[in-house]
Amino acid sequence: MSSAAGATPTGVVLLTDRRVARSPLVDVVAGAVAGGVRWVVLREKDLPRPERAALAADLRAILADVGGTLIVAGPDPLDGDGVHLPAAGPYPPPPLGLVGRSCHDEAELTRLTTEDYATLSPVYPTRTKPGYGPPLRPDGLRRLIEVSPAPVLALGGVETPQQVHDCVEAGAAGVAVLGAVMRADDAAEAAATLTRAFARAHGRPRPSNATTERAQ
Repeated sequence: MSSAAGATPTGVVLLTDRRVARSPLVDVVAGAVAGGVRWVVLREKDLPRPERAALAADLRAILADVGGTLIVAGPDPLDGDGVHLPAAGPYPPPPLGLVGRSCHDEAELTRLTTEDYATLSPVYPTRTKPGYGPPLRPDGLRRLIEVSPAPVLALGGVETPQQVHDCVEAGAAGVAVLGAVMRADDAAEAAATLTRAFARAHGRPRPSNATTERAQ
């Protein structure tokens, strides 16, 4: 388990999708971590469990070097630090150290009980999951954050520094991104750009490492 286990996800949270990644998934995640990402949600739910468990082990090793956290989509944590559950269930959530839930509207937020955080989506139009209705936009995100019983990650179509800033201004604890990093030619540079934007929105110093300096 990482040193970050039990904390609430914040900053730039990376969701994986090997089908759209420009490079092998492990390489993309390693690049994102070099660019400042410290939270990764392993999706890839179509993989057989042994293959998914092996992938989880590889990602844990990458995150361990920086004290990062691996969250696994679905109820099986695969020895990760926590799980991210769909809006459909299970309810109540399993008694694990870190549990998140996908939400899309106020009704789903009101079902939260002991979850540590929720994602709200889609905030912007997204190619990854286009079927969840019109985008919330920052104003809609703000309204739902105000009624959420748990910290919220803004998810869906977050690809630019301005969008990161607007989500933080709306009250998001972090932004969950997929395509902006998975589809990037340089995952490290893409992640560094977004993590810098998040740090600026919070008025915090930027991460000091070679990748973030190079990407400025």
